[in-house]
Amino acid sequence: QVQLVESGGGLVQAEGSLSLSCAASGRTFSPYALGWFRQAPAKEREFIAGINWSGTNTYYVDSVKGRFTISRDNARNTMYLQMNSLKPEDTAVYYCAASNQGYVSSNTGSYNYWGQGTQVTVSS
Repeated sequence: QVQLVESGGGLVQAEGSLSLSCAASGRTFSPYALGWFRQAPAKEREFIAGINWSGTNTYYVDSVKGRFTISRDNARNTMYLQMNSLKPEDTAVYYCAASNQGYVSSNTGSYNYWGQGTQVTVSS
């Protein structure tokens, strides 16, 4: 079992920055592919960024590419999401997730473990 806990959400003005963290406990998450998802009110949960087990490959959806950066520190069992140039449409609950399939997927069903989510609100 892997327990994931997100932190770092909050309220920020447009064009501001936030840094999210996802800390894992229970067992090392180094073999897992990791992803960040978000869910806005009345919308489905969407994949926004992913990183492979070693951190050598990263993936982003177009809407966040160039603004968000995903990274991981396997020694600290922690994943990060640096979010810059935030927009009001980035407002959502952000979730981290871990997949034992060994590769990054945009499909929520591919992830075995989820955090509880952290709220990010961007004001205009």
